[in-house]
Amino acid sequence: MTQQLRSRVLTAMREVLERGAGNACPAHSACGHRHHGGVLRRCHQTVQETEYAFEMAVSTVRYGPGVTREIGQDVVNLGAKRVLVFTDNNLAELPPFKKVADSLASNSVPFDVYPDVRVEPTDSSFKAAIKAAGAANYDAFIAVGGGSVIDTAKAANLYVTNPKADFLDYVNAPIGRGLPVTHELKPLIAVPTTSGTGSETTGVAVFDLESMHAKTGIANRALRPTLGLIDPDHTASMPNRVSAYSGFDVVCHALESFTALPFDQRTPRPTDPKLRPAYQGSNPISDVWCRWALDASARYFRRAVRNPSDSEARSAMHLAACMAGVGFGNAGVHLCHGLSYPISGLGTSVSSGGYRSEGYSDQHALIPHGLSVVITAPKVFEFTGAASPDRHLEAARLLGADVTWKKREDAGKVLSDQVRQLMHDLDVPDGLQALGFDASHIDSLVEGVLPQQRLRSIAPCPQTRDDIAGIYQASMRAY
Repeated sequence: MTQQLRSRVLTAMREVLERGAGNACPAHSACGHRHHGGVLRRCHQTVQETEYAFEMAVSTVRYGPGVTREIGQDVVNLGAKRVLVFTDNNLAELPPFKKVADSLASNSVPFDVYPDVRVEPTDSSFKAAIKAAGAANYDAFIAVGGGSVIDTAKAANLYVTNPKADFLDYVNAPIGRGLPVTHELKPLIAVPTTSGTGSETTGVAVFDLESMHAKTGIANRALRPTLGLIDPDHTASMPNRVSAYSGFDVVCHALESFTALPFDQRTPRPTDPKLRPAYQGSNPISDVWCRWALDASARYFRRAVRNPSDSEARSAMHLAACMAGVGFGNAGVHLCHGLSYPISGLGTSVSSGGYRSEGYSDQHALIPHGLSVVITAPKVFEFTGAASPDRHLEAARLLGADVTWKKREDAGKVLSDQVRQLMHDLDVPDGLQALGFDASHIDSLVEGVLPQQRLRSIAPCPQTRDDIAGIYQASMRAY
């Protein structure tokens, strides 16, 4: 992205914020309380009609121990003659990939391997994968790995099937053009090996736009994998920190979707069904999946992290990732994820050599996605609590809190405390300062959030620049 385009995006976002503040209407207050020096109010513009419908879309999924051995038959049933398998260099040496390769070979399916997927992908790594996908006439694609691998395969599938497209054509506005996907993609089978992203169920592919040091993505239902093979046998090889941070991604997916703006309060109403966004707001069907994921997380998350041989717990969290994926893939995530994107982008450079977490084999510096998401979660839910107190209290209860005598006005803090306790129990670093950030980075972090309008607009209440800065400042320490 050029500096000129970056400036244009940020200018547009400031104008949106200024217009929103100028039109504040006390009668339509969303959060109804003073936070970080400003009164948060929401007033729907009379020129925009609110949404009246929601749409559910999800990949076909198959769950069961050992189900990966069926993938060769699935490829044959698709009629594919040659496939490209995406993975990363670490996974290429581990049992999940070997099981996929053995199944393809035993069913006489010719395949090539692209092992160079980057953990926490960038626009450059996406483009390299797109080039590889276009190197031969592949009939189908397979992704074996975590969200980074599955998202990379989605992007490669999207662009190789429309080679005339410019890379920014499908990237979310206002950073990209956000064009609808109108062409047909090839079959994609996803085999998740971590228990977090739920990417096997969603039409979202997230990456780090290197020129902005912040994440963005592509969101369209057309990107959804044709099939997700959810095999809990693969979770046995997850290191402790990968299990922890992928699990926090599950928790935040479910919490953010459950507390998102209700679908029938979202504006504008699309003028064409194909323009209805993937992130539609909380809705009765997504709520079912989110509740299940939160309840499972309360019962199994700690066990899954602390004991890798606890197959019951790890299997439950593997399924919970899928459940939360269905929820957020249709309702949407909001501020935890929106604020995480510049944390991940800037985390490679804020401290000497950048932040590196245990359990991740990549040589480049990275803040794991789930860590970047949960690190601000306590303060995010304190901020949003007054907008939907009943939802926040129910979410806290599902995560194990006793809310019997809790007041609605304390809902945000109750959920915040429950998330913070989970973070403490599973050894999450003590806030942004432990990742190398300090007060001097707040302006840069805020600049990275402002363009994330797709996520910010689905939060239950609006946010000013000062609100966002306040959340970052309060998240410098977690405990």
